[in-house]
Amino acid sequence: MSQSAVRDRFTATVAAVALATTISACAPTVSKHGHLLSQADLQEIQPGASKEQVQTSLGTPDTTSTVGGNNAYYYISSTREQRAFMKPTVTDRRVVAVYFDQFGTVENVARYGLKDGKVFDFISRETPTHSRDLGVIQKIFRGIGTPNAPPGSKIGKGPI
Repeated sequence: MSQSAVRDRFTATVAAVALATTISACAPTVSKHGHLLSQADLQEIQPGASKEQVQTSLGTPDTTSTVGGNNAYYYISSTREQRAFMKPTVTDRRVVAVYFDQFGTVENVARYGLKDGKVFDFISRETPTHSRDLGVIQKIFRGIGTPNAPPGSKIGKGPI
């Protein structure tokens, strides 16, 4: 084999490796977290089932709620994609809520997706607001002109 043929083969191999590396770097890395419940798992939960039956079928809930006197179990899953060195983005989030009546039996099973609500940032504990965004100057001067309450008045002394 001639020296030019070896050089051409080496160049082609290096080009193929570089192309494969470039293509694999562009492909997203997909990761799934949480309770990945199948349709069959959810069909096992019928109205009238007990909390123990729910935990046996679906496992321990991610979180629970006792709002309004009734209880609820929440099973949360999410799918994230990350490309190369970019920040991961949540592409799908699902919440299965199992609601119980006052006797502790299943009343309803609801499924919520990412489109059903706003994304809540658990790290900074902030939720997007619907109010208008204040500019820097407005933020600086927003407290100026607020009257001070005279002594003995009830302004500012009520429950929050």
